[in-house]
Amino acid sequence: MRSGQNVRKVKSQKFREIRIIFGIFLIIGSVLLLLACVSFLFYWKQDFSTQEFLHDRSISVKNLLSKVGSSVSHFLIYDLFGIASFLFPYLLFRSGINLIVHKKASRFFYIWIKGLLRILWLSVCLGFLNNYNPMLGGVVGYEINDYLIDYVGLIGLIGILFFIFLSFAVIEWNYQPELQKVKKSSQKIKKKPSIAIKPKTHRPRVPIISKHKKKPKQKSLQPQLVQNAFDPRSKMPGYIMPHYDLLKSNHNYNTPINESELKTSKRIIQQTLESHKLKVNIVKATVGPTVTLYELVPEKGVRIGGIQNREKDVALALSAISIRIIAPIPGKGTVGIEVPNRKPTTVPIKTVLQAPTFKEIVSKKSMELPISLGKTISSENFEIDLAQMPHLLVAGATGQGKSVGLNTIIMSLLFTKHPQEVKFVMIDPKMVELKVYSRLTHHFLAKIPDVIESVITNNQEAKDTLKSLCEEMTNRYTLLKKAACRNIMEYNLKIRNRSLSTSDGHRFLPYIVLIIDEFADLIMASGKEVEHAITRLAQLSRAIGIHLIIATQRPSVNVITGLIKANFPARLAFKVVSNTDSRTILDQSGANQLIGRGDMLFSFQAKTTRVQCAYVGTSEVESVVKFISDQRGPTQPYLLPEVKQENENGHGFSDNGQIDNLFVEAAQLIVESQKGSTSHIQRKLSIGYNRAGRIMDQLEKASVVGPAKGSKPRNVLITTLDELKDHLEDLSISV
Repeated sequence: MRSGQNVRKVKSQKFREIRIIFGIFLIIGSVLLLLACVSFLFYWKQDFSTQEFLHDRSISVKNLLSKVGSSVSHFLIYDLFGIASFLFPYLLFRSGINLIVHKKASRFFYIWIKGLLRILWLSVCLGFLNNYNPMLGGVVGYEINDYLIDYVGLIGLIGILFFIFLSFAVIEWNYQPELQKVKKSSQKIKKKPSIAIKPKTHRPRVPIISKHKKKPKQKSLQPQLVQNAFDPRSKMPGYIMPHYDLLKSNHNYNTPINESELKTSKRIIQQTLESHKLKVNIVKATVGPTVTLYELVPEKGVRIGGIQNREKDVALALSAISIRIIAPIPGKGTVGIEVPNRKPTTVPIKTVLQAPTFKEIVSKKSMELPISLGKTISSENFEIDLAQMPHLLVAGATGQGKSVGLNTIIMSLLFTKHPQEVKFVMIDPKMVELKVYSRLTHHFLAKIPDVIESVITNNQEAKDTLKSLCEEMTNRYTLLKKAACRNIMEYNLKIRNRSLSTSDGHRFLPYIVLIIDEFADLIMASGKEVEHAITRLAQLSRAIGIHLIIATQRPSVNVITGLIKANFPARLAFKVVSNTDSRTILDQSGANQLIGRGDMLFSFQAKTTRVQCAYVGTSEVESVVKFISDQRGPTQPYLLPEVKQENENGHGFSDNGQIDNLFVEAAQLIVESQKGSTSHIQRKLSIGYNRAGRIMDQLEKASVVGPAKGSKPRNVLITTLDELKDHLEDLSISV
C-alpha cells in the first residue's frame, strides 16, 4: 500500500516539475515575443527590404531578436492580425503563470479561447477603422472585414462588432441587471416602517421528507470546514457530473384538470354516501398525476367507519378500478377518497431532478444522500434522505414499477454525488435488472477481491459479499473508535479538516449503499446466513455510512421476517396482490388498492404518503452510465475486505470434515447423467432434499460440479467416470 502511494507521489512530483519548467518557458517566450514585435514596428521596412535574409547569413537585420524575431513578428502582425498580435505575448505570459500556480487545466484552454476571440475581433475592428493598412488590422482583419461588408453591408458590420463587444462585457464583468434591480427594490422595502405581525405556529415536520409548500429553509448538514481542507473529489479532479440533457424531456408534462369531471365525481360520491344515510360535504379536490384526492367533512352524527365500509360502493358508482379511503387524513379534520384519474400522467425523472426544491437541497447539502422519488397527489416534488432513514424496504408485484423505482433511486444519487463520496454494492439474483450498471465498476461500484462481476448474481458470491460488508462495518467502527467519533459525518469532517493522519490508517469513508433487487430469491437459496448478515448490517451500519435498500416482489412473512422489518423503518410499497402483503410491508392496508404503473405508498415514522414514482427508461439509464464510464476513473474499484472462509477442515466438504456416505455414488450419478441437479440426486438416491442439497454443496467444493445458477442445473465439470476416479484419488477419497 505504501509503495503504491510512493509511486503516485513520485509521478505527481515529476509532473509538477515538468509543468513548472514549461510555465517558465512560456513566460520567457512571452517577453522575447514582445521585444520582437516592438522592434518590428521600427525596423520592419529595413529588415524586409531584402527578402532572402533568412537564407543568407551575411545579411544582418535590426530586430532585437534578429532574423527569427523579425520573421515571427512579420508573420503575426503583417500577415495575420496586425496590431492585435500584441495580445499574443500577454496570452503566453498568463498561460505560464497558470501552469506554475497549478490551476485547473480547463482554465488554460479558457484563457486561449477567450484571447484568440478577442484578437480576431480587434483585428477586424482595426481593419474597419483604416480600410486596408497591414500594420493595423493585418491580412486576416482586412479579409474578414471585406467579406462581411459584401454580405451584410457597413451598418450590419458595425452591428455585429458592437454585439460582440457587449457579449465580451457581459462575460467579463458578470453584468446582472435583474439582480441589481431586485437588490434596489429590497433596499426600498427595508426603508418602509415595519408592521408587527403575530407569527403563526406550525406543526413540526419530519425533517427527511421534503415537499414543495411553505416550509422552513433547508439547513446544510455539512459543518464548517477549515481553510485548506481536504476535498475527496480532488482524487478525481476531471470528473464531470451527468447533465440533464442525457435524460428525455417531456415538454407536455402537466396534470390536466377537467372541471366538469371533478363536479361529476363530487356529485356521484355525495349521492352514493347519502343513499346509505351518510351525509357529507366535499370541501376540496386535489388533482395529482395518477389520482385525485377528494376531501370530505361528515356531518354531525355520521360515523367515519360507515364511510370506510362503503368503499366498494363508491368505486362501483365511479366506475373506478379501485379507490382508497383515508379516514381521517392525518393532521386534518377531513376524510379522504383517492380516485384514479381516467388519464394518468407519467412523471419523467428529468422533471423531478430539475425541480427547484431538489436543486436547492443539493446546492445547500441539506441531505447527505438525496433521492427524488416522484410527485405527490398534489403534484409536489417528493424527496427523501436515505442517510436519515437509514434503510429502505421496497415491495411490489411483478410489473408494478419496483425496478423503475430502484433505477430512480440510483439515478438520483448518480446525479448528485461524486464517485469518491458514495459506492454501490449491487446484488441481482435475477441477473438482468441491475446488469446495466456493471460499466460503473471503477467509478461507483464496490466489490470483494477476486470477483469478476461487480454486479453480484451468484448466491455464494452474494453471501461472501454480505460477510465482507459486515467486516467492512467492523473495520469502520474501529476507525471511528480510534478517532473518538460517533458517526461517519464527524469522522469525515476530521478527515476533511486534516485532523486525522493517514499514517495511522485513517482514510475518507464514502457512503456504501447496498441494493438487493430480489431478496426473496436470495433468502430461498441461502436462508439463515443471508438473514443473519442483513439483520446485523441493518442494526449497526447506520453510524458508519452503510445503508440498505432491499426489494422483493413477495413480501411474505417468511421472507420479510419480524427482525428484518424492525430494522427497516422506511417502507416503499408498489401495488401488491393481497391485503396481507400490504400489511406485511406497511403494517396497514392500502398497497393492494394502488393502480400500478409506479403508483406507490411511502411509509416512514407513522406517516404514509402516496407518490407517483418518476419514470426512467432503460435508454436513459444506459446514456447516463455510458457518460460516466467513458470518463477516466480509478484504476480499480472500491475493494471490500476479503472474506475468511470458515468451517473448512479436512477436505473442506462439511463442518466436521466428514463427507456424506452417498457422496461417491452421487458423484458417479452426476457424471454419468451429466445433469447437476439436486432434485435428480434426491430422486435417484431416494433421500431427502436437504441431504441432497448438502451432497451437492460437497460436490461443488470437490470441483465435480460448478456453482449454482438459480433454478437451472449446475454445470458438470467432469465428463467420464475414469476422470472422476482419478480426480477423487487426488483428493484422497476412496472410490
